[in-house]
Parts: sequence; structure tokens; C-alpha cells
Amino acid sequence: MFKRISFFIFVNILVLITITTITTLLGVPRYIGNGGYWALLAFSVIVGFSGAIISLLFSRIMAKWVMGVKLIDPRSSQIDRLNFVLEETYRLAKLAGLKKMPQVGVYDSVEVNAFATGPSKRRSLVAVSSGMIETMDRPAISGVLAHEIAHIKNGDMVTTTLLQGIINTFVIFFSRLVAKIVSNFVREELSYVVYFLCSVVFEIVFSILSSPIIFWHSRKREFKADSYAAELGGKDNMIHALESLSRNIRLVDDRQKSIAAFKISGKEKFARLFSTHPPLEKRIERLKSL
Repeated sequence: MFKRISFFIFVNILVLITITTITTLLGVPRYIGNGGYWALLAFSVIVGFSGAIISLLFSRIMAKWVMGVKLIDPRSSQIDRLNFVLEETYRLAKLAGLKKMPQVGVYDSVEVNAFATGPSKRRSLVAVSSGMIETMDRPAISGVLAHEIAHIKNGDMVTTTLLQGIINTFVIFFSRLVAKIVSNFVREELSYVVYFLCSVVFEIVFSILSSPIIFWHSRKREFKADSYAAELGGKDNMIHALESLSRNIRLVDDRQKSIAAFKISGKEKFARLFSTHPPLEKRIERLKSL
């Protein structure tokens, strides 16, 4: 599962399970059962949005840890290509009107990629792979960085969090309804344990089944980020960046699929339902038609 779905959804599921376990130990489900459907719905909203918001708040910290991102220090970096990445990110961020510059870092990987994340426009992170800065020329790197700045400017992490919170609400609500039905078929002394175990299982199952909605949103926002990046850093640079990515698409680090939804490019998955990105050819075609 860690390799199949995005980092954000993975953390979100872990948070949901943690909250479920804690509330169960505190006896909250018993109170919900007595409170009826409205109490269950209120509980689902609170837990659902809590899971999404917590995932958002820790997104920058967890991304650094998972990817092994090393921040570029503007005071000590002596490597010319790293200085270019830092200065170009700052230049594009200022053009986009960001009031606080994002953190900029590099993660060690053979893949040619980059990602942006963070809980807000003021607490954002842009990271590029070592493979990207070693393979791409400066116009292509500029196009990639413009794309990542576009994600920050558009507030994509926040909109994804709101959508995830809504999905979580339905996941928790229906997982408990189904768990309650299942628990009615066992002996009374086992019903509470069965209810808890089924709640956790159905939360995981329903979360995975609903994840294509998040991936659909991710694919949609990629087109929007491409368009804004073309305005910000130039359409030619953005097209050149995507063409460079298409030539290096096979250089993917399988250890780092967990953060695929936040990168500039990604592999196409089964029936495209689990693809975080549209095909590069379609993105290039749409940019050329602007």
C-alpha cells in the first residue's frame, strides 16, 4: 500500500486509525451508538477533517524525512547548480507574489523529478532530485521550479486537504455503519471487539477505494499548475521541461513512490485511476494549445 498510494493518503489513513484506536479506548463509540446517526455524522466530520489537517500540518516535516531532503543553505552553498536552483526558486516565488520564500532542498535520487509540499504558502518546501539538476539544463530546471511554485501559489495542498476531509467523513461514517451491522451477527460479549476491528478494516478498505477521487483531483491540478507555470516562467521553458522529463521518465526511484502525488511527473497506473499525473504527452499538447 505504501508504494501504491500517495504519501498524503498514507499518512491520513494512519492518523485515522490512530484516532479510531484512541476514541475506542476512551469509549466514544458507545456514546455515538446511543446518540444515533447525527452523533455519528458529527463524530465522522470531526475525525475526518482532523486526520486530513494533521496530515497537512506535518507534510513538510514528513516529506523531508521520507525523501531525505537536504536544505540548500544560501550562506554556505558553493555549488553553482545548487545556487541556481535556490536563486531561481526565489525569483519565481517573488514573481508569484509569495510573501515568504519556500524552503529549497535536494534529495538524492537517480530520478529526474521535483516536488512541492507544505501546510501553507508561508510554510512550503520545494525539493529537486539530484538526478534532475545533473541531467536538465537551466531552462528546463526553471520550468520545473515554476511548476512547483504554481502548486504553492494555487494552494493545492489546502484544497487537497479539504477534499480529503470530506472523503474521510464518508469513510468513517459508512465504515462504522457496516461494522455495526457485522457486530450484530456475533455474541454480545464479542460485539464491541468485532465492531472495533471491523471499523479499522473498513476504514482502510474504504480509504483505498475512495483514493481515486484524490488522484483525479491531483491530475486536474497538474494541468492548472502547468498553465500558471507557463505564465510565470514562460511557456517555452515549461514545454521544454516536460519534454526533458519525458526523455528521462524511466529514471524513477522505486523507493520514493510514496510522495508521487507531489512531484512534477509520475508513472501511469492501472486504468489511470491511481495515476497522480496525466500523461506528459497530454500536458505538452495542452500547453502548446494555449
